[in-house]
Amino acid sequence: MEYPSWEEIRKSMWAETLDFPMIDEQTPAFMGRRVISEKKDLEDADVVIIGSPYVSSSTDEWAGIGKEHWLAAPQRVRQQSIRYQSGYIQDFGFDVFDYLNVVDYGDADIPPEANVGKLDPELILQAQAAVEEKVNDAIDVGALPVVIGQNSPCASYAIAKCVANHTDGNMGIVSLDTHWDIFRLCPQTRDPRIAGGFSWLYKTIEFHENIHARNLVEIGPRGMLENPDVVRELIGRGAMFFSSWDVRRQGIEAVCKGIDHAYNGTKSVYAHFDMDVLGGAGPAPGDILGELAEPIGLSDYECIRIAHELGLRGVQGFSFICIPPGSAVMYRVIVYIVMYLLAGKAIAEHTVKR
Repeated sequence: MEYPSWEEIRKSMWAETLDFPMIDEQTPAFMGRRVISEKKDLEDADVVIIGSPYVSSSTDEWAGIGKEHWLAAPQRVRQQSIRYQSGYIQDFGFDVFDYLNVVDYGDADIPPEANVGKLDPELILQAQAAVEEKVNDAIDVGALPVVIGQNSPCASYAIAKCVANHTDGNMGIVSLDTHWDIFRLCPQTRDPRIAGGFSWLYKTIEFHENIHARNLVEIGPRGMLENPDVVRELIGRGAMFFSSWDVRRQGIEAVCKGIDHAYNGTKSVYAHFDMDVLGGAGPAPGDILGELAEPIGLSDYECIRIAHELGLRGVQGFSFICIPPGSAVMYRVIVYIVMYLLAGKAIAEHTVKR
């Protein structure tokens, strides 16, 4: 898997001649925005970018691909974001940064030992807490946390938990994923406290009284992957489900309308984008995802469009996991998802003319 160095990336773009804030010598701030290191400096932020470099594997690989490629996602998304000269989106005719103050809060302080060796529940909980700390800082000042990560619970349940705990009322969830992640118990640890990669969604609903299946919109699972009893249980409890097959048959407009299900009777919404949902339908081949790849994936446009619709409606937390590793264009897809989400937010909150 060949991914260029930061030096090669910078020399290949107009960015070679410019200065922009750096988190470290290899990692520019997302879209060249201001880097924040302390909560007290978040007061004027509208959107807070947070990295979550965590992979839940006890070996050197995850899903058949070297862990180093998964762990590098927050850095590589930021590196690819620098190719864009501004927040001006041609599709909408305005600069997002004219309306929203977007800052980069760096990476969560995940213990290094959480990413090596045995999957220790105590280390997993420490890693989760590190993400929660930064997410809570953002929510406390009224900003939208956007977490760029790779595995659960650090880039899924951690954000859902923070949003739920800050919500006086019910919280909805919009989840894009190839897999429902609804094992009743994390199979990797067998620890009931862990909302892991196979179980985070089920555990989120279990752990929080203000999160209900009736306000879940699940988009993207397909085929023969799931335990039918649990899928039927959640649909029976009111979850709205669009398989990738449904997305193709009904069209993206029907899916966007169905997102309203997460907003009915709720005071907040958390959006979870597990990017293995792309399968082979995005700009890179499905095999780049290793064991996670499945046919009938969503397209990059469908993911970006759903994010924009969520921005128009409003979300209180947003995060990514399973970002396809090693492909520059796939990291650019993440940048687009964030920026088109924020374009929707700007339109809704500032009545921007399109």
